[in-house]
Amino acid sequence: MTGPLERAKDLIDQASKITVLTGAGISTDSGIPDFRGPNGIWTKNPEAEKASNIHHYRADPEIRKRNWALRSSGELWPNVAPNEGHSALVHLEKRGLLQMLVTQNVDGLHQMAGNDPKRVVEIHGTVKEAMCLECDWRDDIEVVLQRVREGDADPHCSCGGLLKSATVSFGQNLFPGDIDRMFDASLSCDLLLAVGTSLQVFPVAEMVPTAVNNGAKAVIVNGESTVMDYLAEIVVNGEISKVLPRIASFVTVTE
Repeated sequence: MTGPLERAKDLIDQASKITVLTGAGISTDSGIPDFRGPNGIWTKNPEAEKASNIHHYRADPEIRKRNWALRSSGELWPNVAPNEGHSALVHLEKRGLLQMLVTQNVDGLHQMAGNDPKRVVEIHGTVKEAMCLECDWRDDIEVVLQRVREGDADPHCSCGGLLKSATVSFGQNLFPGDIDRMFDASLSCDLLLAVGTSLQVFPVAEMVPTAVNNGAKAVIVNGESTVMDYLAEIVVNGEISKVLPRIASFVTVTE
């Protein structure tokens, strides 16, 4: 009998339209900690979670100042780079199998690895850009970080609005159009591959039942079990940067 790695690989090989959903687990081997795990950002520093809540961010200038100071220092995610898990998804795209990649991550590593930005939906935004909370201004975050380095501890937009990274904080709506693209990708795929996500954050987690109820098969790859494992055709638990390349035929499966 073949094991889960080989069976997951077979499902991918048989698919023609794969939608991938990724979460924090794919980036931990790149040196980016998750949020709620044993070594998570919020686990180690509960105060840091306040910076990810839009109500706290708007109300408290000290939270904003600490947040901008950390970002401008370069110490948040120093020297991060894509890992073999990211490269495996680039390989799926080169094989012509990847129709859309929806990521909960804000690190930009999928694009850095080589995935076509047009195929990537950053459902929770990106740390690579900054935005105004009042008007439609949006630009490379380095534009704002340079202001912070020059002494503007709590930068505001020219319209007077607060600036923040172009990420979706708790209490904010998802960006217009992204939800439609996410569910369209769920409905049009024949395989939903969920990687490195606990599948507990909605509406993103709805991608799995949406795809399965529409006739697609689901493969879940994660470091531990998820609440939606029962919906998956195959569940593969293991270190993602080692497991994912094997089932994506980026390296040879041997069991």
